[in-house]
Amino acid sequence: TDMTKRLEDMTLEELWELFPIVLTEHNESWKQWAFDEIACLKTILGQVKASYHHIGSTAVNNIMSKPIIDIIIEIEDITTFATIKTILTHAGYICMSESESRLSLNKGYTPDGYAERVFHIHVRQTNDTDEIYFRDYLNSHSDVAKDYELLKLSLCTKYKHNRDGYTQAKTSFVNRYTELAKHLTAKTEPNPEQIK
Repeated sequence: TDMTKRLEDMTLEELWELFPIVLTEHNESWKQWAFDEIACLKTILGQVKASYHHIGSTAVNNIMSKPIIDIIIEIEDITTFATIKTILTHAGYICMSESESRLSLNKGYTPDGYAERVFHIHVRQTNDTDEIYFRDYLNSHSDVAKDYELLKLSLCTKYKHNRDGYTQAKTSFVNRYTELAKHLTAKTEPNPEQIK
């Protein structure tokens, strides 16, 4: 469509200007939006074998967030990447980036700014889903979730029109707690050797 063309023709700087980073109060509807979108994705993708996860700050209780719903589509078979991309782009999602092992699409960006509901869809292989660990850790450690919110608030103004800078500035915090969460999960899951 004409609209998609216009967005895809823009430079990163133009896109960041049109879609600034804005943090809003936690909205209880976010989880429902994610649930609805996942139901929609499952219908569209039908036969594709996948798991769906609502991730990111909108999936964390009681913290401010960019009002953008992040969803991981986790697949085991990398050969389904091309199929998923074709189906979703035909359904109106815009492919933002792709590599051999990751695909990123979005919906809800218009030439006039954000639509009411905005989605980022991350297609990943199994074991490339660290965001799930981070989400679960923040949901079970509200003090750390609040620290994360404060960090984001401190970065929001500085990086309002620089999404890469904003993401980069959060990286060490995210990595630290993701590693901690993975370590804790590894300790609580039964060791396969002990089961035999």
